[in-house]
Amino acid sequence: MLGANPKLNRYGRARSGGLPGARRGVRWRSVAIASVCVPLSLTLAQCGRAPQPSTLAANAAAASGDTFDDRFPKPEFRERFPTSNESFEQRQFADFAPRRTVQTQTVRVASIEPTLPLPLPRPAERDELTTLVSMKSSAFPYYGNNPGSDAPFLNISKGDRRGHRSYSGRVYWQDETYNDSRVLVHIPENFDAHKPGVIVVFFHGNGATLERDVRDRQLVPQQIRDSGVNAVLLAPQMAVDAADSSAGKFWQAGGFKRFMAESIDNLARLYGDPSSAKAFANMPIVIVGYSGGFLPTAWSLEVGGISDRVRGVVLLDAVYGELDKFASWIENHRSGFFVSSYTHYTARRDHELMSMLREKGIKVSEDTDGPLRPGSVVFVETGEGITHRDYVTRAWTKNPIQQVLVKMASPTRMAAGTTASSNR
Repeated sequence: MLGANPKLNRYGRARSGGLPGARRGVRWRSVAIASVCVPLSLTLAQCGRAPQPSTLAANAAAASGDTFDDRFPKPEFRERFPTSNESFEQRQFADFAPRRTVQTQTVRVASIEPTLPLPLPRPAERDELTTLVSMKSSAFPYYGNNPGSDAPFLNISKGDRRGHRSYSGRVYWQDETYNDSRVLVHIPENFDAHKPGVIVVFFHGNGATLERDVRDRQLVPQQIRDSGVNAVLLAPQMAVDAADSSAGKFWQAGGFKRFMAESIDNLARLYGDPSSAKAFANMPIVIVGYSGGFLPTAWSLEVGGISDRVRGVVLLDAVYGELDKFASWIENHRSGFFVSSYTHYTARRDHELMSMLREKGIKVSEDTDGPLRPGSVVFVETGEGITHRDYVTRAWTKNPIQQVLVKMASPTRMAAGTTASSNR
């Protein structure tokens, strides 16, 4: 063990009486070299089930030599992440997005026709709303079992604290990482509950928070708004700012159904018309999973309880495992569409999933030129220069969520008395 640090004078030079100059130089050069050479090896996706070559994101990362830091390089100072005091306060945030006066203009209505209840009274003009709402049915807190091992998810304790030790060996504490029940809700200003619409559910990836990443960096609410589609957004907070893909309550049978039921009540309340709950309850759902968000996406499709309402699945560099769950949903829900866009990080798994589907006789397209119709299955590879960290805003196209919504929509005129247009 090295001795105490040498005392410095006010010019930053070591005072006399410390180590001799030569030994001091060797010592500090050794420390500097050691500090640079210590590897960082956080795994991108902790999949939440027993390690299997075909299902664990951690294995995919290990096989290619990729690490969490490869996918998410540390930001430069000019784009630094906010501190915990700036970002993690447990409070309701209203008025995140600028409020604007609603104008009558051309918008797109979701092309996947929902079954609507009786027509609702036309709502008054509304402002755009982006806010955080705490929901009991959101992913966390979660006190159940890990379905892969059937062991308690919170598998470590220290005094009164409980935590989860991931397969990488990293311990995340429940009170820091798995205690945020908030959901980001976005209702664009032009949204009209009595027109055909769609609910977009976004499962973020690892190392993310709703404010800093989903809202401000990945611009998911903005992409929903700028698409012009009659859509609202729900984005539950998963593990807070951690290299962990655990699905929490979405692991449970009926978990996604309970989440949507609670969300409908909150959407109707925020929309300002309680009777609109009937319309929200009948709207089709499109799930977008980015990176580690593949795990809650897969389990929501498999055991969520309302897979028939899911009419579209979009994976953004996210096929790290659970191929059987994705293949099963595609095979049994031919009225929905499926899109997977990928980099070299997930290419092997995407190609494996394509082969599985073709063996089932399902047609697979490898370009995004055409519109998204019921039954469309699209895989698109992105080349060099496209980074995993920026994938939600730059994949095969700029703002891929926005582009998917445009491709599944048909234009109509938002004006008094206009009914839903015919779908493409």
